[in-house]
Amino acid sequence: MKNIAVILAGGLGSRVGGNIPKQLLPLADGRSVLEHAVWAFAQEACIDEVCVVMHPDYLPYAEAIQRECEKLKTITVGGKERWESSVHAIEAYRAKLTEAEWADSNILLHDAARPFVSHAIIQSVCEALKTHSAVTVAVPATDTIYRVEVGRLQEIPDRKTMMRAQTPQAFRLPLIAEAYDRALSDPLLQATDDCGILFKYMPEEPIFVVQGEEANKKITFKEDL
Repeated sequence: MKNIAVILAGGLGSRVGGNIPKQLLPLADGRSVLEHAVWAFAQEACIDEVCVVMHPDYLPYAEAIQRECEKLKTITVGGKERWESSVHAIEAYRAKLTEAEWADSNILLHDAARPFVSHAIIQSVCEALKTHSAVTVAVPATDTIYRVEVGRLQEIPDRKTMMRAQTPQAFRLPLIAEAYDRALSDPLLQATDDCGILFKYMPEEPIFVVQGEEANKKITFKEDL
């Protein structure tokens, strides 16, 4: 199977502040958040190809990385919502791959805002894809979780069964494409991640969970940098 890593960098990251998206901000070594995310996957032997989904105003940043990264073969424009960026990546490969290549490919969808995804996580996901059609990464919830409605506590779920989602979220390419095809016919479509799409529109498909790491955190606010 061919493993395609898609780095979702189509957002503007307004909660971080500043004049450019958070994925283009530099970390301590001077390399951008996006560069770290791209190279985390590009350096792995189990990853055959990398794709970046970029906001149209910032395509030159991705193109600059592409000149240095042989595995970065595809750059496509993102959407207004995260799930739209996933769809754009899927459609880019639907147009690019032959029927046989499409049937024999996996896609790993990763938030560019998680630049510290480790070798161990990527390897674990690739290994799980050998026997599972859908794989996600999660870490156990260490805090008590409240379900709240209109400012009032409604439920306290058992923390032992709760996990916090991370990325990459990986799938057989035809499977997640079918899930999104079904989702796009729903006028009330709402989603925060790709597993949510599969879980809602193809609930019969099991999703295997790989252990994540606290270091694989998402840069959301300025202090996260």
